[in-house]
Amino acid sequence: MTIKTISTTIFNDQKPGTSGLRKKTRTFMGPHYLENYVSATFTAIGGGAGKCFVLGGDGRFFNRPAIQTILKMAAAQGAARIIVGQGGLLSTPAASHLIRLNGADGGFILSASHNPGGIDADFGLKFNAANGGPASEALTARIHDATLAIKSYDIAEVDDINLDTVGQTRIGTMVIDVVDPVADYSDLMASLFDFDAIRALFAGGFTMRFDAMHAVTGPYAHAILEDTLGAAKGTVVNGVPSEDFGKGHPDPNPIWAKELMDLMMSEAAPDMGAASDGDGDRNMIVGKGTYITPSDSLAMLAANAHLVPAYKNGIAGIARSMPTSAAADRVAEALGIPCFETPTGWKFFGTLLDAGRVTICGEESAGTGSHHVREKDGLWAVLLWLNILAARGKSVAEIQADHWQRFGRNYYARHDYEAVESARADNMMAHLRAQLDSLPGQRFAGLNVTRADDFAYTDPVDGATSAAQGIRLFFEGGARAVFRLSGTGTEGATVRLYLEQFVKQSDYAAPVEQVLEAVRAAALEISDLPNLTGRSRPDVET
Repeated sequence: MTIKTISTTIFNDQKPGTSGLRKKTRTFMGPHYLENYVSATFTAIGGGAGKCFVLGGDGRFFNRPAIQTILKMAAAQGAARIIVGQGGLLSTPAASHLIRLNGADGGFILSASHNPGGIDADFGLKFNAANGGPASEALTARIHDATLAIKSYDIAEVDDINLDTVGQTRIGTMVIDVVDPVADYSDLMASLFDFDAIRALFAGGFTMRFDAMHAVTGPYAHAILEDTLGAAKGTVVNGVPSEDFGKGHPDPNPIWAKELMDLMMSEAAPDMGAASDGDGDRNMIVGKGTYITPSDSLAMLAANAHLVPAYKNGIAGIARSMPTSAAADRVAEALGIPCFETPTGWKFFGTLLDAGRVTICGEESAGTGSHHVREKDGLWAVLLWLNILAARGKSVAEIQADHWQRFGRNYYARHDYEAVESARADNMMAHLRAQLDSLPGQRFAGLNVTRADDFAYTDPVDGATSAAQGIRLFFEGGARAVFRLSGTGTEGATVRLYLEQFVKQSDYAAPVEQVLEAVRAAALEISDLPNLTGRSRPDVET
């Protein structure tokens, strides 16, 4: 094996976001761009010599060439072993499980999650640590520092590895294990859930539609839902991973999964609908004529988790990201367990999970998961819903109605203003921050502001702090608005406005937009968003 040292130049745009580095695919394909970032990652973790890593991605355009590059750079580092998914495929939760199962030193996950794929779309790379979870803020800071100091990188000059055949091969002394991407994950799911009960549910006539959105969960859903659990063939649609996700947007929400939503709101609806995203860590749950918001899904899963084998002894606690609605807080209070409010980003749940402080976690952006891995897990959430439905013998809509009657309803929506000019988005956030001290006691759109802050977090386990995580506005009567800039886009800034109104006693039939109109109007008046961003309406409402 010949190792070549390549001289390179620094790229000033390789600061990781909430889930690694995401850029346009053509940017990653440019000379030295991917290699610089991979080399910086190795530098940040103290090198790769003698270490074991997991490697795979969601199958989007450039996935295979990037994997070949990382394999050759790992060999040049002196890595001992790489575990790579067959065909270069691994869902993000499956990769997290493989890291933990094999005692690996970490993993490289190639994905831009729910962002579109293709040569003119998006690509991403993140490093997950030895616990299976996303790199900490301290580690991502070291990676960024290394990208600003790099002068050269090493790479092995060898032929590409066959990724399509399960088995073992080598580059020099480095062992490469090409593994079935589904098998170990499927075994994990069987250990968590009552598969016999779910089989009986399907055998009894229960119907379902799972939209894999031409993304990585297709093979997982076919194997588990149809082959193992007996769901009818055809239950899984769009189940073959595509480099451009069928020219669609692999984000499981009512906008991008419109075909599924239309079916579920029609007379022909099956009993349950579900979807997952590009890399398999997000989910959407729909019943006949009933959409379950991600915030509500987290709360409902936590409230019913005791019905499932893995959680039969109860859960230790719940964690939710700050923009996620407070529905889970009410469940935690009823169960007598803690509920932690963290910044956005699954890495903030990692220390809580490792310390046994929480069992179930979730984000409003359609991610839920538990202590079984250190990532959110779309198919896990679908299986948990199925197990609960089997145990309770009720429909999705009935479980939702029962939950609201017991805990009340947090009406909730997210408005995304995409690709806003970064300077204008920053100006709007600065305008909000400048008002924080003076807002309490003022009245906007008929609502009185009770509190306003810029969310900051101190990790209760390791004491790490994170500031400026989003502007929160609280109003009398249980209303809340949150503003933050998303870290998952690849151009400009995405301004996210989250709206919430708690209602304790009602028939809960009022339209969401009607209940949220006052808090929306107040938030827009306070922020001056239309004027400062130049946007009169959001690009996406979910």
